[in-house]
Amino acid sequence: MSLLDLQSTPEKQKEEKKEKTSIGRYIFDFIKLIVFAVVFVWLIHNYIFQPFVVFGPSMEPNFYNGDYLIIEKVSYYFRQPKRGEVVVFDSPQKKGDFLIKRVVGLPNERVEIKNGKIFIYNQDYPEGIELKENDYLPNGYSTSGQIDYSLKDNEYFLLGDNRYVSLDSRSFGPIPKDKIIGHSLIRGWPIRAFGAIKEVEYNF
Repeated sequence: MSLLDLQSTPEKQKEEKKEKTSIGRYIFDFIKLIVFAVVFVWLIHNYIFQPFVVFGPSMEPNFYNGDYLIIEKVSYYFRQPKRGEVVVFDSPQKKGDFLIKRVVGLPNERVEIKNGKIFIYNQDYPEGIELKENDYLPNGYSTSGQIDYSLKDNEYFLLGDNRYVSLDSRSFGPIPKDKIIGHSLIRGWPIRAFGAIKEVEYNF
């Protein structure tokens, strides 16, 4: 080994050390980025938005099997679910399953189903008023069953749009608010139906 080689050895060692340090920093920064991305996605998924795929025919003719929806969660931290909103909630019958239905009855209301019609009793209508659902159900559509429920101050009466096959509050009763995850915001699939889920209007 020449004298020149001996003299350059410390410099090479410094360069190698710098390269190792740079690689170490790059790996550390990359790991931080991955951790941040995972935490960010986790926060979005658990507290803001969540994807949901419709399973079964219970929400036809408005939502079909395989429809891909985006569920919004944030607003229910600040307000109550509204009548007509399509919500996703924890199944009261099978832990870990989620169901999708429409809000029909609100807290402290009385919901009566008779002769194929829905009647709502509340402070504004103590004698009851028929709920007209023309905004999302075909004319002449009826609701089967004979039901009379008085909801508590944190309970909601939920029905599937396809009343003839839907398993809903007519079977398992009202759903408390803390079981409701969020409401449908956007339909992402199929493409032909892509767009925001419209708000519905009632006759009162």
